[in-house]
Amino acid sequence: MSGGFSRQYVTRLIPIFLLLSTLAGCSVLFGPKPAPEAEQPAAPPEEAASEAEASASATEAASAPAVEQKHEAAEAKRPPPKKPVYRPPQRAREPVAPPAPPPPPPPPLIVTRLLSQEQTRGLLDTKVQRPDGKIIGRAIDMFADASGKPQSMLVNLAGFMGVGDRKVRFPWNAFRFGPAQRRTPITLDIGPNESPAAEESRSRAKDKRAANKASGARELLLPVIDATVERHNGERVGRVIDVLIDGNAQPQAAVLDVGNLISHDRRSIAADWSALHFVTKDDEIELQMDLSDAQIEAAPPYSADQPVRAVTPAPPAPPHTTGQAGPTAPGSSSPGLASAARPQR
Repeated sequence: MSGGFSRQYVTRLIPIFLLLSTLAGCSVLFGPKPAPEAEQPAAPPEEAASEAEASASATEAASAPAVEQKHEAAEAKRPPPKKPVYRPPQRAREPVAPPAPPPPPPPPLIVTRLLSQEQTRGLLDTKVQRPDGKIIGRAIDMFADASGKPQSMLVNLAGFMGVGDRKVRFPWNAFRFGPAQRRTPITLDIGPNESPAAEESRSRAKDKRAANKASGARELLLPVIDATVERHNGERVGRVIDVLIDGNAQPQAAVLDVGNLISHDRRSIAADWSALHFVTKDDEIELQMDLSDAQIEAAPPYSADQPVRAVTPAPPAPPHTTGQAGPTAPGSSSPGLASAARPQR
């Protein structure tokens, strides 16, 4: 046979096949027999599911402590949660108007000028002496003309034990004030053996010559001490109780009693001499000063033992300088200090 197995080759394979079959039968017959397998009945589906759940729950119960320990360890390591911060809702900011400028300070009511105690003295009741130092009387009044310039002084010449006292007027230029220490007498410039009466006679003759020279015109003089000071509308301001004179015989201030006549509240102030107005009216000289009640209340009180502050009404401030301090009081060329003042309660 061509292309296939030859007959001889098949004949040789038959005995080999038989031998292998014999050997296989012997191993089956004489080998150990396997144990018979008992067939178990198949469990119903419900029981199988419950058994699976029970085994799963048992497994979970067994592994639950370990899982809880792991969770506790993880919780211990975890940082505490941050507290929530309350933030109010943001509102739209409204435009803020700029603050209004502060109101300007009120204008000053008065202007004061400090008068040196070493260079001013009170005129009333000051001792008058002769050039040799002998006391002859006391000053009791001063007479001023319509311009406010002193013209004469009224002296009370002392008699014996108060008997024979008489009041005599002497020209203002007949006195020498010298140093203005307090309690220092004023010197009447007369000869060493000359009596005050002779000086009085010369003064009267001089006044008479002046009157004749003026073609009979009478010179108006105002006795300053005890004169009433009024406002321009006729309201009363106060009464002059003394005049402060410097070492050059020039008046610097008038001491006014501005006490209330009804309540008898005694109070004195020093009015600057430059603030006084000598007004001629009906052949008389009237003393005026535009000092309001508020300015009187703001004026510092006068005391003979304290530094003197002469008062002048503050001028009205112009509109563009409202609230600024008033100017220096007139006549502040003497050793003094001008300053604005407000009411001092």
